[in-house]
Amino acid sequence: MEAAPVQQQAGAAQEAAEEASGPLQVHVLQAQGIPAADIKKLIEGGIHTVEALAHAPKKELTAIKGISEAKVDKLQQAAWKLVPMGFTTAAVVAEQRGEIVQVTTGCKELDSILEGGIETGSITEMYGEFRSGKTQLCHTLCVTCQLPIDMGGAEGKALYIDTEGTFRPQRLAQIAERTEFMGRGELASRQNGLGKFLRALQRLASEFGVAVVVSNQVVAANLDGASMFAGPSVKPIGGNIMAHATTTRLWLKKAKGDNRSVKIMASPSLPEREATFAIGAEGVCDAKD
Repeated sequence: MEAAPVQQQAGAAQEAAEEASGPLQVHVLQAQGIPAADIKKLIEGGIHTVEALAHAPKKELTAIKGISEAKVDKLQQAAWKLVPMGFTTAAVVAEQRGEIVQVTTGCKELDSILEGGIETGSITEMYGEFRSGKTQLCHTLCVTCQLPIDMGGAEGKALYIDTEGTFRPQRLAQIAERTEFMGRGELASRQNGLGKFLRALQRLASEFGVAVVVSNQVVAANLDGASMFAGPSVKPIGGNIMAHATTTRLWLKKAKGDNRSVKIMASPSLPEREATFAIGAEGVCDAKD
């Protein structure tokens, strides 16, 4: 009869532990003398954590209704007391890196060159032509991210933002079952919008330890008539803004049969290497001979 209270206590303890180790909610600023009304305005303006407040540009905060420049200074001063903003030693960074989780891609060879899989806390971009395996890899990651840690997952959830109408829930169910787990003139404006969106993704990745995966299209790389031997024949769209925002860039290409090849094109910690994977009923899997 006492099992229910014990379970409730355990659940409350787990929630408290998660709250202590995760981002600080802006409500804690009340203890720093910030009025509840100002905290409510921050939340309505999309600022939900102390970390977000501490790192937000002043221009973004003054755009929130009811938040003046003087209030921004007071709010950020309070946030900076709770969030470390100074120098960090390499030892501390190494310790923080040890908390990163790698999510399996479903292919051992691809996991190997990624040193475990898709990394949390950063943005991974994968680009390639039509039918190069981008969508299938995204679908597979939606399943594998929910697996237990010891099975290569992150024990988390997936948020799929579909901009091209390629998301197929029935395909997701199939993969889960098999895995045994359920215009040039507007360029400046588009680039500004892309930059703002990518900064939001970077903040989510950093703040909440989310693994962000972006699927990108390609265009011909030699539009200026340069030699076809000068480099890759295609390049990802988005230009320098996309290149600087992403942590890891993967180039996916078609290979023989159901196989696809993937090459690490840019990464701060991984060497330039290639791997081959296949696409089967179970989603992304090891390459077939």
